[in-house]
Amino acid sequence: MRPALVLATVTGLVLGVTTAASAEPADLSRQRAFSAAAAEFGVPESVLLGVSYLESRWDANAGTPSTSAGYGPMHLTDVRTANAGGTHHDDGTEDPRGDEARPPRLPKPGPVDEQLQKLLTVHDAAALTGVSTEKLRTDTAQNIRGGAALLAKYQRDIGIVSDNPADWYGAVARYAGAGDTGSAATFADEVYATINTGAERLTDDGQRVRLPATTVQPNKQLLGELGLRNSTSDNTECPRTLACEWIPAPYQELPDNDYGNHDKANRPESQEIKYIVIHDTEGQWDGVLKMVQDPAYVSWQYSLRSADGHVAQHVKAKDVAWQAGNWYVNAKSIGLEHEGFAKLGTWYTEAMYRSSAKLVRYLAAKYRIPLDRAHIIGHDNVPGTIPATVRGMHWDPGPYWDWAHYFDLLGAPLRPTGNLGLVTIKPDFATNKPAFIGCVTPGEPCPPRGSTSVILHTEPRADAPLLKDAGLRPDGSPGTMEISDHSSRVETGQQFAVAEVRGDWTAIWYLGQKGWFHNPRKAPNALGATGLVVTPKKGKATVQVYGRAYPEAAAYPSHIPAQAVTPLQYTFSAGERYSLGQVLPSEYYWATTFDAANHTVVRGKTKYLQIQFGHRIMFVNADDVDVLPSFWR
Repeated sequence: MRPALVLATVTGLVLGVTTAASAEPADLSRQRAFSAAAAEFGVPESVLLGVSYLESRWDANAGTPSTSAGYGPMHLTDVRTANAGGTHHDDGTEDPRGDEARPPRLPKPGPVDEQLQKLLTVHDAAALTGVSTEKLRTDTAQNIRGGAALLAKYQRDIGIVSDNPADWYGAVARYAGAGDTGSAATFADEVYATINTGAERLTDDGQRVRLPATTVQPNKQLLGELGLRNSTSDNTECPRTLACEWIPAPYQELPDNDYGNHDKANRPESQEIKYIVIHDTEGQWDGVLKMVQDPAYVSWQYSLRSADGHVAQHVKAKDVAWQAGNWYVNAKSIGLEHEGFAKLGTWYTEAMYRSSAKLVRYLAAKYRIPLDRAHIIGHDNVPGTIPATVRGMHWDPGPYWDWAHYFDLLGAPLRPTGNLGLVTIKPDFATNKPAFIGCVTPGEPCPPRGSTSVILHTEPRADAPLLKDAGLRPDGSPGTMEISDHSSRVETGQQFAVAEVRGDWTAIWYLGQKGWFHNPRKAPNALGATGLVVTPKKGKATVQVYGRAYPEAAAYPSHIPAQAVTPLQYTFSAGERYSLGQVLPSEYYWATTFDAANHTVVRGKTKYLQIQFGHRIMFVNADDVDVLPSFWR
């Protein structure tokens, strides 16, 4: 043996390492875990990687469960441990209908969810691998082994022995846990689409994983081996590539001249649909479906299931659902409820993101709704109607909904458009982990998790106080890091006018204040943008901001009471600038009786401008402001 080779061998032994080990970086350990598990259980590696991508995008999610009680990259479910509970939007006092012309329709406790008892795949994986359920939940390599063992079992149950990925369609379809052929096929089709296009990313815990593009034509006839029911309905308003079931919300008369749980209308002929509102359910699937079928409760147009992205439609787009807590927004929007828990910090599956994006693309094209954050909004972006309702408005889908990824799936990625007076908020989701508190236990830190939220400060330094929100914190105290407190928080995709720049810090106008956020060039939290901004007309010290764009009193016919045009408790002062979202007509939909023949759209002459005034959108009278290019000073 030559001296150099002897020296290299001895050095390796002394250091306790081998040449092979040193050549494999630690950030490839998850890639190796997929390869090893695929080989051990005889699963095509592309199939294992594709299934995991549709469940978790290969993320570990800090060991916390998804909304459907799934853990780890393979989304092994253990509902007894996750114990995700709650009722539909049980944090807040918002009246989902948001129309003061009628009595409030307040939240109620949800029914027990029977579906939860089926979410126990981690126990099946434990029996197949001999690994404890705790280790399968917390150890990513063992979690991947557990998922591979389940896929192999599903393939054996079908009775096909093959190493061809095309022959694993049935096992993949079963993995989602869907009870119907449409949802199982939608999940499997997305897995195989991912295999065909390939994927590569850095996970939330810094692991590099790659699925090379491989052309595969799956054997879809294997779906028939699963014995699933057919639930796809012909009368739903969904794209053809999406499994969609009709579970109608009841339009029904109730005692005391009341009715539920939505209003008949004739949109878009009677009113344009201007918004799509993204919610989370704060409840599990079966329980939420029971709520929307309660005539004495409230409604929304669509529900989306976490495990497999299955869609149920409840209210036709032409009708008005009681979903967003603001009657003006309700009358001009479509509401999508996603199975999830904003406060618990649970994560949303890729299967649900993809179904939602397909549905929103379809609806946006049909109703000519622009794919931007002025029109595709969260429930947390809907303003209170009057000062008294601001504090009780809901804040879902919360800071863990990945807006940047969602807009990528919508085919409208968030990109820079120039550095001309505006910024589009866009932190790196995986590494941006604000120190929120109160997800599970009041005052206790939340698990560190990627977020779309960026925190604002009163000065350009990290230890400066947060901003104040007169509506959320009327005592004048600054905002907090409580998970539900967005007093001083902006979200990915929102656009704000730049007020000042100092080094690595950028200030934007926010609720009448300068809000500073860290925005270094090498790791920016926002993109440069250009557009239109709104500022008070010359000579006006302040202008009023509103939570709804209602007509002037003279527009109402004699039989319909004029609705108050009440300003909110915020101040929009001269010199401040806010990004323009859209120009809106002043309208009020009078719909207080079961007989839809009495429903009337009242239209005024007043024009309103939608602005990004804070975390929530708000409205100003067009006559009070000037609209300028963002670069104009």
